[in-house]
Amino acid sequence: MSKREIITGTIAAPARLDKALAEASGLSRARVQALIGEGAVEIGDATATGASAKVAAGTPFRIALPPAAEAEACPQAIPLVIAYEDDHLIVVDKPAGMVVHPAAGNADGTLVNALLHHCSGSLSGIGGVARPGIVHRIDKDTSGLLVVAKTDAAHEGLAAQFAQHSVHRRYLAVTAGHPRPAAGTIEGRIGRSDANRKKMAALDPKSTRGKHAVTHYQTLEGLGHAALVECRLETGRTHQVRVHCASIGHALLGDPLYGSTPRPLRPLLARLGFARQALHAAELGFMHPVLRKNVQFRSDLPPDMQELIDELDRFDR
Repeated sequence: MSKREIITGTIAAPARLDKALAEASGLSRARVQALIGEGAVEIGDATATGASAKVAAGTPFRIALPPAAEAEACPQAIPLVIAYEDDHLIVVDKPAGMVVHPAAGNADGTLVNALLHHCSGSLSGIGGVARPGIVHRIDKDTSGLLVVAKTDAAHEGLAAQFAQHSVHRRYLAVTAGHPRPAAGTIEGRIGRSDANRKKMAALDPKSTRGKHAVTHYQTLEGLGHAALVECRLETGRTHQVRVHCASIGHALLGDPLYGSTPRPLRPLLARLGFARQALHAAELGFMHPVLRKNVQFRSDLPPDMQELIDELDRFDR
């Protein structure tokens, strides 16, 4: 049985309880009201009973989110770009805009739905009915390579390599401004943001929360107000490249969560219709968990990122 997620914190300013909790937790106001009705919210040492009650600043709260029930994914005939496939695993070149597996707000149209159709349901069962075969993920609006297991043996072998940080992962990113120094390593803990539950954050080095994360980066090309940057992941945390680049003051162009497009570039991105983080999983390498041989795959930049880079290169000329 899945464990309940617990959200704790303190009220920032006096307000109605539902409004204050929505602002503090990142949940919607309607969701907070429903949780209060279920007796899942504690204010101070007491269970909250009314959404309209007034609450004082500094009051501690605790919200127990019920575990989400996993819905079984259904096969859907969605086109896929296959970089490699055998009886044990499949490497997919995912387009930007495609969610990896079904979740709240994305019940279908995902990579898992497409794979269940393509593989006739033959995927590892370790990830459960909603995430069959899924060993790792890339964000919805990140394009590029990821590997999916068809068998439990392949899943276990791949998962072990990800846990040991032995998988080769190279990303290409377009950042706002030029990182200084031009190459280096960003290291620290990444965890859920206290200010916005939908975001991850680079935490204080002394924090015991979150997980250790390491990104090695190198600037490949200056692009006027931006730069093309290579990021090699030693670890694979949620939003790692996006959080780490933002933490050094050079968020990814187009990133709606962690970035702010430099003013001179806003007309260009608007003209191109570029509204996603400029991030592409360009290389993926690992030891094949069954055939026991090293394999490596490369993916060219998708047209939208290549067009962005070309236009940025001409922008200041």
